[in-house]
Amino acid sequence: MAKGEGGEQYSNASLLNKPSSDGIQLARKRDRNRLSICNKLCYAIGGAPYQITGCALGFFLQIYLLDVAQLDPFYASIILFVGRAWDAVTDPTVGFLVSRSPWTRFGRMLPWIVLSTPLSVLAYFLIWYVPPFENGKVIWYLFFYCLFQSLQTCFHVPYSALTMFISSEQKERDSATAYRMTVEVLGTVLGTAIQGQIVGMANAPCLPGPNDILANISNSSLSPNSSEPAISIEDTRIAYMISSGVICLIYILCAVVLFFGVREQKESCRPKSEPMSFFQGIKLVMGHGPYAKLVMVFLFTSLGFMLLEGNFALFCSYTLGFRNDFQNILLVIMLSATLTIPFWQWFLTRFGKKTAVYVGSLSVVPFLIMVALVKSNLIITYIVSFAAGVSVAAAFLLPWSMLPDVVDDFQVQNPDSTGHEALFYSFYVFFTKFASGVSLGISTLSLDFAGYVTRGCSQPAAVDLTLKILVSAAPIALIVIGLCILYTYPINEEKRQGNRKLLQEQRDNESDSDTDSTELANMV
Repeated sequence: MAKGEGGEQYSNASLLNKPSSDGIQLARKRDRNRLSICNKLCYAIGGAPYQITGCALGFFLQIYLLDVAQLDPFYASIILFVGRAWDAVTDPTVGFLVSRSPWTRFGRMLPWIVLSTPLSVLAYFLIWYVPPFENGKVIWYLFFYCLFQSLQTCFHVPYSALTMFISSEQKERDSATAYRMTVEVLGTVLGTAIQGQIVGMANAPCLPGPNDILANISNSSLSPNSSEPAISIEDTRIAYMISSGVICLIYILCAVVLFFGVREQKESCRPKSEPMSFFQGIKLVMGHGPYAKLVMVFLFTSLGFMLLEGNFALFCSYTLGFRNDFQNILLVIMLSATLTIPFWQWFLTRFGKKTAVYVGSLSVVPFLIMVALVKSNLIITYIVSFAAGVSVAAAFLLPWSMLPDVVDDFQVQNPDSTGHEALFYSFYVFFTKFASGVSLGISTLSLDFAGYVTRGCSQPAAVDLTLKILVSAAPIALIVIGLCILYTYPINEEKRQGNRKLLQEQRDNESDSDTDSTELANMV
């Protein structure tokens, strides 16, 4: 009898203690999902290499191939388009491979990041090296550009998907994304500053054409016998190599900080879906309506901003005539973007993400019109550049802030289909890189048709008109198209909060189920 009473007493005690045990489990779960400031900073630093190298390539590769490597504009357009198109193709491929890769003691994403870094750094450095031969230059740049893009993809796709594995709490992920966007915009500032300032100290001298000599015969700045110290094209090439070497060191440092400062959490305790084929993965992610619409929105808006980015250096150098100041103008844009990232984070929290996209994208339109219509004036150009940077900040922050919402929406609608986060992120990166390839290829080819003169002190009127279209009219049209598509995007703030609540309930139920199973096993 005593034994029975004791058994009943034990059972009652365990029932009384169960809520306390559940509370402890939930508290531990919340602590595990909470990210420290150090964790967020280390995670954010991992995004800097992609933006530093991407900014350097986006702003300077076109002018480097044309004026330093001295390639024909037609071949330069082939390199830029094929390289970015190849890069776009590798993104879903790597995303597919990442989604099928096994879990290791370091995680599933981090090994990809660490192993790709050394070769990626080497390939990046060789892009900015001018080989000592002429016949194979095009092949050289095309090969190393494509190689770097492939290796960079092996870094960036897992890193992008890592957002979903640093915490299961949406609030923590959004906060980490804000940290990441701030550091990435700082990365663009750093990339612009390193590449622009080092190269700007050894800017390749322009070559006056017949019209320049006749119109400016008394202008000593166009004369090869100028009293200023002569800067050779070889000096410019060395400057590009020095800047690329500095960027490579930063790339390695950021990868090390990410690896040692971030702990990747294993997926939900639910069984992972069966592996699917590559084309099944395409059908899966593109078949989700909100994701397809979001991708189309940022495909058009990204194409507009990338046209502006890829041609702004040439526009400042030739159309505005600020050949020796363009790197400082670019730096002002990036500094402005960095300073306004916290504002956009507050804005999207206060007014919603869709509203932030509309306001952020449209705010750049007046300044794009102004920069094309106002005559060459350095002060006005700096003011316009600072204002344009505010919109650039929104373009950086908002896509990566909205992608987790789409992934959450997919998980709510497909609770039994898990482990596809890398596919969603890789296809988004695919479309943005494809947009970049199209923008660079078309713009460089357009300059070729307009009669671009390599290293010319001035350009034909057709080139000036083409550059104005590429940095003003075309970006505005593409941004407007993207915002029209955004109107049909179904995930508003109410739906986002509803999805968040449903996912939290699912995770709590899974946690309760695991706790009950563990307690039952211990009692047995």
